[in-house]
Amino acid sequence: MLDLEVVPERSLGNEQWEFALGMPLAQAISILQKHCRIIKNVQVLYSEQTPLSHDLILNLTQDGIKLLFDATNQRLKVIEVYDLSKVKLKYCGVHFNSKAIAPTIEQIDQSFGATHPGVYNAAEQLFHLNFRGLSFSFQLDSWNEAPKYEIPHGAMVKRMHIYTGNNLQETRAPVMPLACFLGNIYAECVDVLRDCAGPLGLKLRLLTAGCGPGVMTDAKVRSLERSIYFGDSCQDVLGALGSPHKVFYKSEDKMKIHSPSPHKQVPSKCNDYFFNYFTLGVDILFDSTTHLVKKFVLHTNFPGHYNFNIYHRCDFKIPLLIKKDGADSQTEDCILTTYSKWDQIQELLGHPMEKPVVLHRSSSANNTNPFGSTFCFGLQRMIFEVMQNNHIASVTLYGAPRTTNQARPESSSSSH
Repeated sequence: MLDLEVVPERSLGNEQWEFALGMPLAQAISILQKHCRIIKNVQVLYSEQTPLSHDLILNLTQDGIKLLFDATNQRLKVIEVYDLSKVKLKYCGVHFNSKAIAPTIEQIDQSFGATHPGVYNAAEQLFHLNFRGLSFSFQLDSWNEAPKYEIPHGAMVKRMHIYTGNNLQETRAPVMPLACFLGNIYAECVDVLRDCAGPLGLKLRLLTAGCGPGVMTDAKVRSLERSIYFGDSCQDVLGALGSPHKVFYKSEDKMKIHSPSPHKQVPSKCNDYFFNYFTLGVDILFDSTTHLVKKFVLHTNFPGHYNFNIYHRCDFKIPLLIKKDGADSQTEDCILTTYSKWDQIQELLGHPMEKPVVLHRSSSANNTNPFGSTFCFGLQRMIFEVMQNNHIASVTLYGAPRTTNQARPESSSSSH
């Protein structure tokens, strides 16, 4: 049985690990994988057709705990303990729930002190007692008539929630805590730079946990802006973004058969290679001969995709050049985002002339992908990988290299 410390408005954990509000989904899953011998039978719950309409939930069935992640930013929003008989809980080092200590209203008063009167929910038949960042729900099944303010003596806690602020219904996932950066950089947003012909590169707003000279108490989140372009060298990218989490060499190009090139069956002597930036949700492909950027891949990390949880969600914006009816001039007032659906994109860009390429992913030739195939459509030097629920799984950008006389903008930085 897990023995966990409750920190209102912050976390639930022990000396080995901690689920902290604002923690990215991938870090929580990493904790569960690392401690899989102790924390077993974990469910991932999400809406298959409308993944943005409901929280993404990690249900620790053996321990009676649910971790609710915001469907959009995929950070931990609420920690719910829905079965207190499966877990030991303490506050400030003192247990208020264990096999020997029942979580009664008297015990909660003793452990947490006075608060405002409870609120009765007739539909749920629960009495909610709220502290800042923490609430307890008491079962009142055995009472015929609920009291107005005071929770009856001996009432037992049925559920507990940890969240940010004073209202569970209005709470939002907080910004990522400093302790969750772990030396990585994260992308707050990624803007696609383009001209009238197509994409030119990326402008990334990055977050990192910087600290003062030798003093950890001076640590704070720093915001940086970096731009990378088609035709940039490996050194340019390393200077802007730092080392990638992984370098992946392409063993084969499965899309090569769709190329009109007459030499498409001739094997290359060298392999192109990717810089994988998992916490940015971005892959960068380099040409094996010139070692210059030739493609960018932006990942949306929707549940139900084969690559789910490998990348953090890339919150991108792609400006579109749409020619208005009866007008000669072009306008750039339409934006595609991570959350745009394929039918919306087709309304703006038009329907592709060619049928989609069907992409089958599996770990080996004999394995099947339980999530099904995805479909790749090419428009305006972009390839959209579309899931069966009409959401975008990834966007691949490709284009002409930046000319040598094009000045590289200076990167700016700020702190907050």
